[in-house]
Amino acid sequence: MIRSILLSALGFILGLIVGGAVNMGIIIGGGALLPPPAGVDVNDIESINAHIKEYSVLQLMVPFLAHAVGTFVGALLASRIAPNRAKVPALLIGLMFLAGGTMAVKMIPNAPMWFNTLDLCVAYLPMAWLGYMLANARSTKTSRT
Repeated sequence: MIRSILLSALGFILGLIVGGAVNMGIIIGGGALLPPPAGVDVNDIESINAHIKEYSVLQLMVPFLAHAVGTFVGALLASRIAPNRAKVPALLIGLMFLAGGTMAVKMIPNAPMWFNTLDLCVAYLPMAWLGYMLANARSTKTSRT
């Protein structure tokens, strides 16, 4: 039982770290491919707020994809490490990333409502669930062979 708890905790922690790294990698790479509008300092929340209405839909898709893919990868990893491909570590990853997304919505109140809705409703808990499901689908296939 203690081994199970420790593996689940390890999966959760590694899921947060790796999911966060994937998130940041997409943000950095996406920012290189689709730079923010002129005059935006992406390290300054006030600068982002002042220019958020200038972002194109494609530019807004970068953070959405970062949030969705980061959550998915973190949840997949957490569930793969946890004994019996447990659901709880994967969904906890989704909840933690959702908390971060909610904080971002509060910090950038001028972001388009469609973006906030898409991000909060699709990028976190559904992606964590998908990560969990894929981890279990892969383990089911390997256990049948």
